[in-house]
Amino acid sequence: MLQKVSGFIQSHTLCNPDSKILAAVSGGIDSVVLCELLHQLKYTFAIAHCNFGLRAEDAEADQLFAKKLAKKYEVPFFTENFDTRTFAAQEKLSTQMAARTLRYTWFEQVRQQEGYDYIATAHHSNDLTETVLLHLTKGTGIAGLHGIPPKNGHIIRPMLTVTKDDIYDFVTEQRLIWREDTSNETTKYQRNKIRHEVIPVLKEINPNLEETMQHTAERVSQAEAIVHAYIDNLRQQSLKEAEDAVYLSLVPLQNATGLPVVLHELLRPFNFSYSVVLELVEALDGIPGKQFDSPSHTLVKDRDQLVITPRNLVRFGSVTIAEGQTEVNEAHVQLTLRYVPTNEYKLNTKPHVAALDAGLLKFPLRLRAWQEGDWFVPLGMNGKKKISDFLIDKKVPANLKAKTLVLVSDQSIAWIVGQRLDNRFKVTEKTEQVLEITLKRST
Repeated sequence: MLQKVSGFIQSHTLCNPDSKILAAVSGGIDSVVLCELLHQLKYTFAIAHCNFGLRAEDAEADQLFAKKLAKKYEVPFFTENFDTRTFAAQEKLSTQMAARTLRYTWFEQVRQQEGYDYIATAHHSNDLTETVLLHLTKGTGIAGLHGIPPKNGHIIRPMLTVTKDDIYDFVTEQRLIWREDTSNETTKYQRNKIRHEVIPVLKEINPNLEETMQHTAERVSQAEAIVHAYIDNLRQQSLKEAEDAVYLSLVPLQNATGLPVVLHELLRPFNFSYSVVLELVEALDGIPGKQFDSPSHTLVKDRDQLVITPRNLVRFGSVTIAEGQTEVNEAHVQLTLRYVPTNEYKLNTKPHVAALDAGLLKFPLRLRAWQEGDWFVPLGMNGKKKISDFLIDKKVPANLKAKTLVLVSDQSIAWIVGQRLDNRFKVTEKTEQVLEITLKRST
């Protein structure tokens, strides 16, 4: 088994011979074998153990066992106790997902703080099989079909090439001792149900199920790389990041093969589920303005593009700007202000820059979200116009309307920030000093 794992590490370039490895060790049979393999392969490693506080005295015994294991191999030992149930309730997660989140977050902290190159976990080919079957049962895309990758960032899985039977043979041969987790036997957990009730039936059909699944996962990974190349090409053509939002042009996607899958991949960074993407595809030929939400973002279909903004943006109440102030840094908006004598000023007509007659302004100015009933006199016009009508005329998508801010002098709106100046505050021949305000908005 030693040669098998060593060959797997080299063929997948998991790490270098001189890499420093942080081994995730529960005390169970798999992680005990991982430690012995790292030891015999002469890697520099340390042991990291999590106590999730879920199994009372058994958890304490596991922690002590892991500490003794580190002493046996004369390697550093790191451990942490977590209140997993409280964290799960607070974050509305299952206990298993909460433990996974806590575990990997802490491993990465230790890796960075202590200078380790990689985190090694003891996942093996049976785990890969269970993961693929679980994903298939719940529904998955192409990424879910390759199960557990051998390498994911700083996380490596050198034992993915071995089976559970290989592991049992190895501990017998090496006379290793481990801690048994009785929760692995109960079928109340989904993974255990697949392990104990589904896989035995499948192995009656294919006794080499784990090996077959591993080869399939490798082929799927290669196919995924082809898909990613195709998606990346479309992403470059269609996606544009601006200061106020992310814009996804639909024009390059008109002839895309498998549009729902393509859109799902393009929208993956914004956490839109496949079911929402299917609703979106049905709405593409409909009227503009329909809104879709993910846990983190809002998307609005706007004619031939999709407009994506974060959901958790903070709208302004009111921000005061004093006379002479040169910067405003509030929420997701940054303003820079400078005062320039008129004879030294070169007019900038870009929408994110406002050139105001400083003498007509009444300080302090206020920056706030626009409100129903607000009106202004658009630059170049004499009559007033409601801001709501102005935004409709400009065809501003609904999720960007909510982010529109106004600069107020006394009770008058001097600037729809980043869009249009009020004619009453423009620079004229009579202006003695210009207040130039430049907008920088981050999403």
